[in-house]
Amino acid sequence: MGNSSVSQPSPASTAIRNLPIQERIDWLMEYAHRYAQMYQSPESYLARERYLAQHDTGIIALKCMDGRLNLSLATNTPPGIIDPIPNLGGRFDLGWPHFGEVLTEQVHSVVKHGRHMLVLINYHYSKGEQHRGCAGWGYNTDAARDSAVRIRRQVEEVFGTEHSTVYPVVCGFETDEDALVLHGSNHRDVLDLSTLSAQDVTSLPASLSRLYPDMPDEMTEDFLPLIKGNIAHIAETRRSDRTLEIVHHEWMIGLGRGFNWLHMPNLALIIGPYSPELADPLSKAGGIIAANMQNDRIPDDGFLLFSVAPYQEVGVDRARATLKSRFMAEFATHIIRSDHPKIADKINIRKAVLSWHTRSLELIA
Repeated sequence: MGNSSVSQPSPASTAIRNLPIQERIDWLMEYAHRYAQMYQSPESYLARERYLAQHDTGIIALKCMDGRLNLSLATNTPPGIIDPIPNLGGRFDLGWPHFGEVLTEQVHSVVKHGRHMLVLINYHYSKGEQHRGCAGWGYNTDAARDSAVRIRRQVEEVFGTEHSTVYPVVCGFETDEDALVLHGSNHRDVLDLSTLSAQDVTSLPASLSRLYPDMPDEMTEDFLPLIKGNIAHIAETRRSDRTLEIVHHEWMIGLGRGFNWLHMPNLALIIGPYSPELADPLSKAGGIIAANMQNDRIPDDGFLLFSVAPYQEVGVDRARATLKSRFMAEFATHIIRSDHPKIADKINIRKAVLSWHTRSLELIA
C-alpha cells in the first residue's frame, strides 16, 4: 500500500520556501489543518486500520532531526504507521530519563495488544558529497553509524536479545536517493537497497532471512513492504531532479513531540525533548538556519520556531501540555538569540498543543 491511502498535499517545495515568512507560516498552519481533517476522515481511518490488520508490527524510527529524512515518504508507507522520534544526529541514550520512558511507553502500548515492535535506528549520509551528510556528527558517517550500533545494543539490553518481541535494526539513510542501507544483526552483512531493482523483489525474503535469522516470520512479512516501497521510491527519485533537495533548505525549527503530521522533506529541523541537554541541538539547528539564509537557500526575512506538546486527554493533560509548549518556546528562543544574534530579530514564534487522537493542532498564546 502506498501513500495514496492517506493523501497528502503536494506543495511545490521551491515555491513555498521562497515565499515571505508570514505566507510560509500561514501555509504551514493550513497544511496542519488539512492533515488533521484527512487523518480524521473515514477513508483515512479505515486505510490505517486495514494496513495494521495486514501488517501487525509497530514501527518506531529513531532518526536525525534533519528535514531530509522522511521514512514514510521514502518507503511509500501511509502516514501514521511509522512513528518517528527525531533528535540531533540521531543521538539517543536509553539512560536519558525522558527518552527511556517515552520509548518504553510506546513499546508497551504495542506489545500489550500482542503485537511485535520494529525499531529502526537511523544514521544518514550522502554518497555524492561528504558535507551533505549529517551535520550533527560533523559529517563523520563512521561516528554516526557507531552510535546507531550502540543504541541497538541498549535496546537489546532493555528489551532482550532474543528479539522475539522487540527487534532493533540499524538502518543507514543515503539522502541523495533516499536509499535505505540495512545492517544485519551481526553488524557485518549489509543490504544497500540502492543496488536493487524491481527484479530483485522476489529474493528479498531470503535476503532478510540472511540479515536477520532470528526475526519472527510475522515481523519479516511486515518489514518487506517498507523495503519494497523504498526500492520503488529510489527508482522514482532517479527519474526526478533532486538538485535542490539534497542540501539543507529548512526554514523552521520544531521543538517537542507531535510533528508526525509534517510529512515532507527539507522543511523543518525537528528536535525532540529527549536529551537532558537541549541547548546544543537547538544551537546547531539555529546555525543551520543561519547558514541557509546566508547562502540564499531560503529568504532572510525570517524563520519559524514552533514548539508543540501533545496530549491524550482534555483537562489536566492538556493543561500540562500547554505549559510545556510555552516553556520549550521560551527556552529555545533564549538559546538561539544568545548563540546566533545575527538572526535573533528574524525569529517568528508559534506555540501549540496537539491531540494524539485527532492530530488536531491548536495554537496557544
